[in-house]
Amino acid sequence: MENFRKVRSEEAPAGSGAEGGGAAPGPFADLAPGAVHMRVKEGSKIRNLLAFATASMAQPATRAIVFSGCGRATTKTVTCAEILKRRQAGLHQVTRLRYRSVREVWQSLPPGPARAPAAAPAASLSVLKNVPSLAILLSKDALDPRQPGYQPPGPDPAPSAAPAAAQTTSKRSLGDPAAGGGAAKRSQPGPGAGDAGHAGRTA
Repeated sequence: MENFRKVRSEEAPAGSGAEGGGAAPGPFADLAPGAVHMRVKEGSKIRNLLAFATASMAQPATRAIVFSGCGRATTKTVTCAEILKRRQAGLHQVTRLRYRSVREVWQSLPPGPARAPAAAPAASLSVLKNVPSLAILLSKDALDPRQPGYQPPGPDPAPSAAPAAAQTTSKRSLGDPAAGGGAAKRSQPGPGAGDAGHAGRTA
């Protein structure tokens, strides 16, 4: 393929398995009309996707969100879903893995710089590839646990260790004056020293 360059890449329709826009994105055909569909691409920025997803899930009317990506974007799809689950607890998850057909169109390169590009029509080549596709549904409402790919909400995050650290720090701070008091006590003259001084003045 060194003599060809890729012109475009498009998704080939695959019946019920193809993802389309609308209220029923991907394999989840029974979603509510208010569900949000996030299409994750290889060049998408995770911070931009999560900013929109977090703001959408903060609205009471939004009950579910779907992250979907194919090919090299599957890893980024999982990352977005896991971060959103940590930001908002109590989300039910259903994961669906499948394959999608992608058609790539390649065009032949001119044979050399001396020949004009318009002298002969460039040959084109069409390649049909099956790439893995991942769709993750996160829902505020309970889902059927018997369906494949279901994952219940995880436990609530553990409380922060800041109070324990503050308590330890307070104990240490309370020990500092005690140490200072001990130093002050050590600096005071003992009873024997006071008697010796008094005896010297008397003599």
